[in-house]
Amino acid sequence: MGEAEVRVVVRKFDGGLHWHHSMMWLGEDEFGVWLGAPIGTIYSKGEEGEVYATEERRVMLFPRGAWWTALFQAAPAHLDVYCDVTTPSDWPHKGEVTMVDLDLDVCRIRRDGSVFVDDEDEFASHQRQYGYPQDVITRAESAAEWLSAALRDGAEPFGSRYRTWLDQVG
Repeated sequence: MGEAEVRVVVRKFDGGLHWHHSMMWLGEDEFGVWLGAPIGTIYSKGEEGEVYATEERRVMLFPRGAWWTALFQAAPAHLDVYCDVTTPSDWPHKGEVTMVDLDLDVCRIRRDGSVFVDDEDEFASHQRQYGYPQDVITRAESAAEWLSAALRDGAEPFGSRYRTWLDQVG
């Protein structure tokens, strides 16, 4: 991926390494920073190393100061949008973005556009295990509520805006 490569590093609340992979810098707009991943991009998890290679083109959006990230997937993926509730993204430098995964995921099914929140049980369990502060819990729950409504309504960037970026991924 050369000069445009960005390492995406997701950690858990205790600092442990979670998902990590490389993507291509696509650009920025009013919604945030967009990165792309072609078919065959390798995703690794924790210390396990390589877990899978993508079967579809993908773009990720890292909004400025928001408590979420969004993954947009081309067909044949079952989900067209998969949002992770996270701490706001941090850019130690242009070649790396990091955030803490807060378990809740808000997803939209490609076939019928239905939206659901996933991993609420993990969120409840990790509140105890990791000792999430109340403000983190409140921000995570608020982000999941906002994302659910935005995905159901097709509000941008969840309407068609992401397709412009997805078209740039080979």
